[in-house]
Amino acid sequence: IKNMLARLGFASVITSDKSDIAAAGKIILPGVGAFDHGIRQLNQQDLIHVLEQKVLKDNTPILGICLGMQLLTKCSEEGTCPGLGWLEAETVRFRAGDFNELRIPHMGWNSVHIRKQSPLIKDLPARSRFYFAHSFHVVCQNTADILMESYYGLPFVSAIQHKNIFGVQFHPEKSHRFGMQLLKNFCEIKNYAENTSTSLSLTVPRRIG
Repeated sequence: IKNMLARLGFASVITSDKSDIAAAGKIILPGVGAFDHGIRQLNQQDLIHVLEQKVLKDNTPILGICLGMQLLTKCSEEGTCPGLGWLEAETVRFRAGDFNELRIPHMGWNSVHIRKQSPLIKDLPARSRFYFAHSFHVVCQNTADILMESYYGLPFVSAIQHKNIFGVQFHPEKSHRFGMQLLKNFCEIKNYAENTSTSLSLTVPRRIG
């Protein structure tokens, strides 16, 4: 992610330092791994409070990627820990009964169907393709939060937006020109925070991703 941002001309810092996060104009929460481990790492490193201040009170734009998007929900069938709960949503498992001969996890390229307009998808083709690698997906209780959907045995949410909170189930950093455009769009989204910093923070709790 950092390399792609640099290629786009945006400086970023990979950090678990609260002062870096507090100074950031935008935040990316990536993640690879298990839901409970990700939440525990955020708690153990005492990052929840600063993230809530930035996102919920200062309205700083945040982008959750893959597990990072799932951590924004209330809970996950992958574990027992509560999520951040910033979305009226939960994370559920793809079930074998939903598929014919399709394999779980869902891995590889898939198209997205855009459900609403958003600065995150500016200049993206209507049928853009992104790279996925996941066994769980987000179910939104508020359908107005659904930004994109994809199909893999059944329709599932592949991107969300709730005010300044964005999330994508796919990996834009592995999605070539489509991913580059999406990350460029996120970096250029208006910063609603009172803090006028233009720095970008990639909040990466250790061993998440």
